[in-house]
Order: sequence, then structure tokens, then C-alpha cells
Amino acid sequence: MAFSHKRMSFHQGSGAITSTEDRRTRAHLDIPLLIITYALAVFGVYCIAIATFNPDKGTDLSVLNYILNSSSASWQAIFCLVSPIVLGFLVAIPYELLRIQGRLVYYGIVGLLILALFSQAISGVTAWIPIGKGRTIQPAEFIKIGIILMMARSLSNTDKPFGTMRNAAYNLGIFLLPAGLTLLQGELGSVLVMCVIFYVMLYFADTETWVLITILVLAVVGIGAILGYMMVSGSESYRLKRILSFLDPQAYYNSAGYQILNSQLAIGSGGKTGIGTFVVGSLSQLNYVPEDWTDFIFSAVGEAFGFVGCIGVIIAYLLLMLRMLYLAHFTMDRFGRLIIVGVMAMFFSHVIENIGMTIGVLPITGIPLPFISYGGSNFVTNMAGIGLVLNVVKNRSSATAINTPLMLRNQRGSWWRRGKHAKQSTL
Repeated sequence: MAFSHKRMSFHQGSGAITSTEDRRTRAHLDIPLLIITYALAVFGVYCIAIATFNPDKGTDLSVLNYILNSSSASWQAIFCLVSPIVLGFLVAIPYELLRIQGRLVYYGIVGLLILALFSQAISGVTAWIPIGKGRTIQPAEFIKIGIILMMARSLSNTDKPFGTMRNAAYNLGIFLLPAGLTLLQGELGSVLVMCVIFYVMLYFADTETWVLITILVLAVVGIGAILGYMMVSGSESYRLKRILSFLDPQAYYNSAGYQILNSQLAIGSGGKTGIGTFVVGSLSQLNYVPEDWTDFIFSAVGEAFGFVGCIGVIIAYLLLMLRMLYLAHFTMDRFGRLIIVGVMAMFFSHVIENIGMTIGVLPITGIPLPFISYGGSNFVTNMAGIGLVLNVVKNRSSATAINTPLMLRNQRGSWWRRGKHAKQSTL
């Protein structure tokens, strides 16, 4: 009888051999991850209510009434209340089914991306599919989960993702197909998120360094060539204006730079601890920052809660991503590890891009802040990502803990593969 992936101990007095499972590698429902997730989600409902505060409906109400008086906050609260069903469903899915049906999920969402191309454009973007009663879905959000599942499936089947031309073409195709369709829709921000997911998963799958460098160089050259062509040709594209306004927002104050400057003003007005919540005459209440309940929700956070509140939100996201890294570190199955890493990369790119654009250190890309910005498709996608992580951790096999310090990848071979060297004892 063989005992694999378990820590063995020998008691000389009794001559008995016992097996004990390391608490870090055991299969379990990860409560800390759930706590951080719902802390952000509940805070998001509160922030949306602040950003959409209407004094005409009352100024001395309970928090619940402020939420109910806001259509966006009410819908976000509904998403939050229903989300345990989504999580429960994803956690209940047999683990191996994720690997088998990942391809079906991926191609199904690709079909929705194609369908979205024929939808009515909103602000020059054809990314939403109407589902009735004024509600829409955004397939570009869902495809991030599809890419994570497909990439994890592909990368877990080989030690060298670009070892052959066939593998290279297949892995690139997984990314390029949805990225190209999303770019045709005009959703550049979502494409950037896909780029980060793709690159980070390749990195943690031990892709050869020269391949990673080549991809990065080609991406930088390609983006530079596109921007250069747009500037030389005198393009009037709103994407170009967003980049130019990022470089010099004052020159575009009445157009593309308006949102950046007013967002900085709102965050700066919060000072150290903020001006408070549901304040009549605040910049968020007067709608000085467009879309401050969706993409620019961080400006409302900065104004209401100040520097302390902003740092608190950033710390919460940092804890969320570090928790995922920790869980991935002690997950021995390559497919499961890559799923966790992909979800972590998705959150990382959203947080960096969103906060960066609201404070003016990155161009505007229309990327929502996970769990805090209003948006059903994004909220469902984020919860689906958490659900996948919970599924992996709850169904992972017991394994000997890695006793080396937690690290990313200090040497070739990475800490991903160290789990393969867990000792086995046979009776």
C-alpha cells in the first residue's frame, strides 16, 4: 500500500507509522479568501450608493435606504446577494470537469463575442448584448475566465509551452482569437487584461526566458507602431485622444482630459481621512467625475474616505492576491495552480489599470475596479474567478508542504515543480 503526498512520521516506541496531512496543502474551503472577497463586495455596494447619492430623495437616511434609493447600488446589492449561488455552483463542479469542459466554456463565450459585434454601439463600442428589460451582458468580461481555463488546460499538458511550433501556435491562438474579436468591438481595456493573463500564465508555466522576452518586445514594438501610425495619419480616434490626454491632460481639459483632472481633484479633496459619506455638494454628488460609480469609483472612494480609505482598499486587494499566491504555492496539481495564477493575474491587471487611470499615472482604459465598480458582467466574472480558486483548493489532493520560503521564481525549475519531488513511502 502506497502513501503519496503525505508527511510520514515513525514512532520507535510502538513501531507504528502514521500519516499526517500538512494543513497548508489540505483540501478545504478557503474562508480567508471568502472574507476578503465579500468585504470588498459589500464595501462596493456602499461606495456605489455614495457615488450615486441624490439629496432630493433625502439626506438623513439609513445606509439601507441610501442603497435602495440608488438603482445602481440596489442592483449591485442584488448581485452580491445572489453571488453565493454562483460560488456554490462552481465549487460543486467536479474538478476534472473543469479540465474537460473548459474548451466548451471558451468557445461558447467566443461565440458570444462574435454575436456582440453585431450589437448596437454604445460610445463607439459594440461590446454589449441586450438580454431584455434594459439589461445587457458583456462577453469580453466572461472570456477572461475562458482564457484562464483553456490556458491552464494547455499549459498543464506540456513542460515547454513553446517547445514546438504546434504548441506555440495553439497557445497563441487561445489568446489571439478572443483578443482580436474584443479589439474589433473597441474594448481595448479588456484586451490589455487578456494580455496580462496570457503573459503571467506563460511565466508561471516555466516558458523559456527568450520566448517571454520576444513576446514582450514584439508587444511593445507593435503598440508603438500603431500609436505612431495614428499620430502621423492624423487619426481622430478616441483611443489616441485618451493617450494624448494622459500625457498632457490640461491640453484636453474640455474633452479627453476632463475625466482625469476631475478624478484627481476628487481624490485630492478627500485629504487624509476624507470628507465623509453622502455629503451634499461633494464632487461625487454633483457628478463632476463622469462614470464615478463604475470605472472611476476609486475617485469616489478617495473623496469620501481620503488617503486612509484608498490605502485600505489597496491593502485589501493586496491581501486578496497574496492569498491566491499562497494557495497556488501549496497546490501541487499543475492545472489547478495555473487556474489560480490566471485568476490572480486578472485581478492584478484590473486593480493596477483602474487605480492607475483614476490617479492619472496610466491612460484611461475603461477597466472596472473588481467588486467595487458597478457592473453585473464584471461582478459575475470576478465571482466566477473566486469560485474557480475555491474549487481547486477544495478538491486538491493532499500533498507534502513545500518547506522552502515562499518565492515566485528565483531559479529555473520554479517552485511549481518542487511538489513533484514529494517523498512517497510504501508499506
